[in-house]
Parts: sequence; structure tokens; C-alpha cells
Amino acid sequence: MLVNFKELPGSARIWIYQCNRSLSELELKEINDSFSKFLEQWTAHGSDLKAGFEIKYKRFIILGLDQTQSSASGCSIDASVHFIQNLEQKYKVDLLDKMNVSYKQGEFIAYKTLVDFKKMAKQRAVSKNTVVFNNLVATKQEYIENWEVAASDSWHGRFM
Repeated sequence: MLVNFKELPGSARIWIYQCNRSLSELELKEINDSFSKFLEQWTAHGSDLKAGFEIKYKRFIILGLDQTQSSASGCSIDASVHFIQNLEQKYKVDLLDKMNVSYKQGEFIAYKTLVDFKKMAKQRAVSKNTVVFNNLVATKQEYIENWEVAASDSWHGRFM
């Protein structure tokens, strides 16, 4: 069951998919439409899942699931990953590669491999104050409070 992302409780489970490039306006519209259709039919063992999503900075797809009524099962999680894989193929993007780092450079969102980010930290091209996206947050509340943080306040800090 599709719900407005803003209506999900702070305890809602979150999955964040970061894109290796900005999505175009047309791609955003198509992804919004197809994600809405997917969530309207997303179930776990025949029970509707109360879920919503949002897309931030034309780069991040955030999926939220209210688990107070029904939790995601292995099959429902597989279905969501399969949906994301289809988006990757259709738009020729990477959404599932967790070995990359996104961070802010002014208003621009930069995307680097973890290896390149480590090198940049050594060269002081990024600092402990660089705003990074902590895609390891697990709940909506953590997403709101700890997703966009200074590198020193995230797992990225170990490279500074």
C-alpha cells in the first residue's frame, strides 16, 4: 500500500539507493510513476506493506516501510531489489553499489569510489567537515537526523 513518505513513522525501516549520476526530469517522472505502481502492489505473504518513497537531489531513492502492521519478508525484499535492478538496467545507472561515496561540494553532489574518496581525504581535498550522505541509516528518524552529516559524524570519518 503506497503512502506518502512524510506520513511514515520515525521507526519506519529505510533503504537508500544512491545513483551514480543525476537523473533527468523525464527519468524522475518515470521512476516516480513506476515506483508508485510497485509499492501499490508490494506485499509480504499476501499482506499489503505500508510503504512510501522519496527522491532527493535527483540522485537518491529512499524507500520507507512502516513495519508496525507488516514486516518485509525475504521474498518482498527480493522483489524490491529486483525492481531496483530493473531501474538500473532501464536507465543505465548504478543504484546498488555500496562501495561509492556521495558528498556535497557546495550545492553540487559529488560521487566517488570509496578508494578515490580515501585518496581525497589523504590529500585533504575533503575534510571532517565535508557533508557526506550516510546511506547506512536504518530508520526514517535516523535518515532525518543523520543522513546528511559532517564526515566526522559518520563512518566516513575513519578516513579523515
